[in-house]
Amino acid sequence: MRVAIVGSRKYTNKRKIQEFVFKLKQKWGDKLEVVSGGQKDGADGYAKKYSLEFGVNYSEFPPKHYQYNQHCVLESYNYGRKYATWHYHHRNKQIAEYCDVMVAFIPKDLVSKGTESALHEATKREKKVVDRKLDREL
Repeated sequence: MRVAIVGSRKYTNKRKIQEFVFKLKQKWGDKLEVVSGGQKDGADGYAKKYSLEFGVNYSEFPPKHYQYNQHCVLESYNYGRKYATWHYHHRNKQIAEYCDVMVAFIPKDLVSKGTESALHEATKREKKVVDRKLDREL
């Protein structure tokens, strides 16, 4: 089960993501893979932190202008490019294609265009989408 955890860089409720990843681990065990976009702050950063702490399989799709790291799904030659904003949208498309389910963590009353882009890509591909503002469970 590949669960993409996406969301705003302004998302600060790390405990909510910690508990969510822990519940996923309990439910799916070694069959679980958490997928994220490689942002250091916010939802992506917490997804990475707690996935690694709980020993969950973790993969990421950073934008092409980021540097390659050991968690990247794509080969190293895909990274280190010149900055371009479209890299974020391309990354969102890759996450949507790769995951089985996409879960978004966005602060209440915040519009996150990047997260909305990822959700749109997942919906377009008929993936299950869960918005944690609504607190629905998988």
